[in-house]
Amino acid sequence: MSDGIDKFSDRIAAGKGDASRVIPAATVILLRDTEQGPETLMLRRNSKIAFGGMWVFPGGRVDDDDAPGAPEEKRACAAAVREAAEEASLSLAPESLVCFSHWTPPPVEIRRFSTWFFAARAPDAEVTIDQGEITDSQWIRPADALIKQRAEEIELVPPTWVTLHYLARHGSVDAALGGLVPAGGPRRYVTQLAKSEQGLVVMWEGDAGYPTLDASVSGPRHRLVMTKQGFVFDDSGIV
Repeated sequence: MSDGIDKFSDRIAAGKGDASRVIPAATVILLRDTEQGPETLMLRRNSKIAFGGMWVFPGGRVDDDDAPGAPEEKRACAAAVREAAEEASLSLAPESLVCFSHWTPPPVEIRRFSTWFFAARAPDAEVTIDQGEITDSQWIRPADALIKQRAEEIELVPPTWVTLHYLARHGSVDAALGGLVPAGGPRRYVTQLAKSEQGLVVMWEGDAGYPTLDASVSGPRHRLVMTKQGFVFDDSGIV
């Protein structure tokens, strides 16, 4: 397991965090078609800031000027559009974004970003990064990103990993945009944590161990296990 994930696990084990403070945020997954399948834009965070060194999608916190007075999801959409412009110099129309999930981190996280995830077809324009908050960028097939993470060539946090896992199922941008949203609307991931012999277990609703935070309970699974050999995902407990 990479140093970044080790640090993530150590912070969780220390139980440091403020359960009462949740920072609204938004992320946008930008997609483009290639002959080898769809690619997504990923950015590498500066090692000296939050989630330093991690590879992420464009995004950040919702600012006061992001659609003030609008419902939370629309404010997050405005933030996603702004972040795509600030972090990658890509201009998006808000109506082109598809909202497919919302993530609430565990209360032991130091900085809890309650994040809306959107997806959109990337405009045909050059990506430019600021070399400040973002130090590198790449277009990559989701399946290849997962392979690189397992080989410890890149670092990913669980929401990014799970999103890439689902993106890897689709053979085109249209298929991804049409298939990411569950039948019941955007899926909400309210994260809980537990320990197991295999490693730290990240659980969501639908997992048999979720209500009691007991990873050993038998039954349906909706979890990601952070083992020494890599991440193991099981979503057999959800429709």
